[in-house]
Amino acid sequence: MKTVIRIVLLLSILVFVWYLAADRMTPFTSNARVKAVITPVVPQVSGALVEVPAANGQLVETGEVLARIDARPYRIALEAARAQLDAAVQSIGASSADVAAAQAAVSSITAELENIRLQTARVFELERKGLISVSRGDEARAALSDGESRLAGAEADLARARQQLGPEGKDNPAIRQALAAVSKAELDLEWTELVAPTAGAVSDLGVAAGAYAKAGSPIMTFVDTEDVWVEAYLTENNMGHLSVGDPVEVTLDVQPGRVLRGRVESFSGAVSIGNETQPGGLAAPPRSTGWMRAPQRFPVRIVLPGYETGDPADDVIFQFNGQADVLVYATENSILNALGWAYVRALSWLSYAY
Repeated sequence: MKTVIRIVLLLSILVFVWYLAADRMTPFTSNARVKAVITPVVPQVSGALVEVPAANGQLVETGEVLARIDARPYRIALEAARAQLDAAVQSIGASSADVAAAQAAVSSITAELENIRLQTARVFELERKGLISVSRGDEARAALSDGESRLAGAEADLARARQQLGPEGKDNPAIRQALAAVSKAELDLEWTELVAPTAGAVSDLGVAAGAYAKAGSPIMTFVDTEDVWVEAYLTENNMGHLSVGDPVEVTLDVQPGRVLRGRVESFSGAVSIGNETQPGGLAAPPRSTGWMRAPQRFPVRIVLPGYETGDPADDVIFQFNGQADVLVYATENSILNALGWAYVRALSWLSYAY
């Protein structure tokens, strides 16, 4: 009996020592989730859906059409914008003709004024010598004043015409405004087709053809399968020897018996103590409760080279927020690494049981 007790005690001590060493050298956690970039598919324009080729769970390629909004109102708007551009160009042409006419008037009046100045100069000389009456001199002065007034008026008309014309070509404000309206109409028409931004999967599809899509309101969710990773929540003790690039082995509950190889890509040095991670905020890892103080956990991002492309040929099933078990080889201790290797494989098969 004493022998049995000694053996049990010795085994307990060995397990305890192994646990303490493995906790830092081959850290393991079952608190891990499969993560991916999740993007709501949000229409940029409003309208009735005429076609929804996508289906829930469907794998799609980059640029594949997910839904189409009735494009007829936007084609009409584009034609109207192009017509306004043509009208602006014609208006600029008319304004150019006005400038040319005003310039011609200035030139004509300038020539007339030069002739008047020559004539009045002779009249003023004769008046000074007393050879003509004063009334003839007054008439010449009136003619000169009238010519100068007409020239000033013509020059003012020319300045006004040039101001209304503005810069020439595409620099003209009216042309720029019309071009901007055409560009917006073209963009709105392009936005009537909702396409996949990358290779991925469709989720949470809740609309069908005939439904009304409102700009700014999501109609489905897109899961990017080209950027998939595992987020493991390790305790502070686990991270004592952790480094970026450490090899990792991962098992997924959705695929019992299979062990995937990965590496540590990054780990966070700060977390939130709130209950939920906010977009753009610090991670809020789930916390367990018990009679002892719960250890603080930090998210570690693990990538799976060879599987992160989401290629169906890899035969790996990634489900967003699916559970995973993660073991990190943080040191080169051959004994602990061998024990960890065996442990994670045994655990992968036990996934069949739960």
